[in-house]
Amino acid sequence: MEKILVAGAHGTTGKKIVNLLKESQYFNPIAMVRKEEQKSFFESQGVETVMGDLEEDVSPVFNQSYDKVLFAAGSGGKKVVEVDQEGAKKMIDASKQHNIKKFVMLSSMGADNPSEAEELQDYLKAKHNADEYLKDSGLNYAIVRPGSLTDNELTNKIELAEKLNKRGEISRNDVAQTLVRTLNDDVANKSTFEIIKGDTIIADALNKVAVH
Repeated sequence: MEKILVAGAHGTTGKKIVNLLKESQYFNPIAMVRKEEQKSFFESQGVETVMGDLEEDVSPVFNQSYDKVLFAAGSGGKKVVEVDQEGAKKMIDASKQHNIKKFVMLSSMGADNPSEAEELQDYLKAKHNADEYLKDSGLNYAIVRPGSLTDNELTNKIELAEKLNKRGEISRNDVAQTLVRTLNDDVANKSTFEIIKGDTIIADALNKVAVH
């Protein structure tokens, strides 16, 4: 079982990711949390936790070893530079130092070209900077850029392309499922892609980006 450090584990999508990892036969989640009550939330479910704050020094988080990192943290628009950008960079630096095998980044559609966005420009700019930093890091990575998030049920189907050239929405459940599948060694290495709801089963859609 590979140990997966999940940053942003207590977020809406993060909780779904941790659940999927917990049910997986390949992965063992370690939930990175900021607060004691978040710690007990996961530990009551039998999920291992580690305390860490993206606005502080994250090196103590790496006092234990992990195989891969999944970054699903977000400030909810409040601290986009501190959390979405600089927090991500800190995790990337630490991952590089500790020879993490793959870094999966939950980004956002529009992060490739923030200046074109009609709204959320600051957020998308922070995401863009974090994504570029990851690409330049030398780490193996996958950057997943979903459209607008909904709380709809899992469909297990998406539309995926490096650039979709259209807007769309996707459920957090399908995003979580995509992110977890992207952790696999034979899928989406050194690749960036966009996803919205669609007609292709997630595993099949991801097979298209298996080889960079």
